[in-house]
Amino acid sequence: MSADPENTIILTLESGEVVIELRPDLAPNHVARIKELAREGFYDGIVFHRVIPGFMAQGGDPEGQGYGGSGKKLKAEFSNEAHVRGVCSMARSMNPDSADSQFFICFDDANFLDRQYTVWGQVTSGMEHVDALPKGEPPRAPGKIVSFRVAADVT
Repeated sequence: MSADPENTIILTLESGEVVIELRPDLAPNHVARIKELAREGFYDGIVFHRVIPGFMAQGGDPEGQGYGGSGKKLKAEFSNEAHVRGVCSMARSMNPDSADSQFFICFDDANFLDRQYTVWGQVTSGMEHVDALPKGEPPRAPGKIVSFRVAADVT
């Protein structure tokens, strides 16, 4: 686990626990918003509505369709951090400043996304559980977020 529980997310999927190290050094506003949503229980029960083998798993839409969010758009915080296996990044529309609550986790290197999407974290353990998510756009029976917690809040 990360040395800083305040900057670690425990993402519990139906198949097990995924630990994500947050990167406030890259995206302080996105990390702050993700922690705020986590503490509100926003992500609990939300599905991964878009899971593309060899690319990424996307979730964070409370409607489960890919069009919804929390209602708060974030200004882009693009960095030089590469989109490689286990990187967590924000989904957005064509507008660079349209990220909200939807995010994706890369299955493999996706360098064509570099400097165009906000990287906010890195999976440090449990990637096999992300790999196990049902595939599809949308999956027939989508994988669900059981809970999404800041490690500092988990007792």
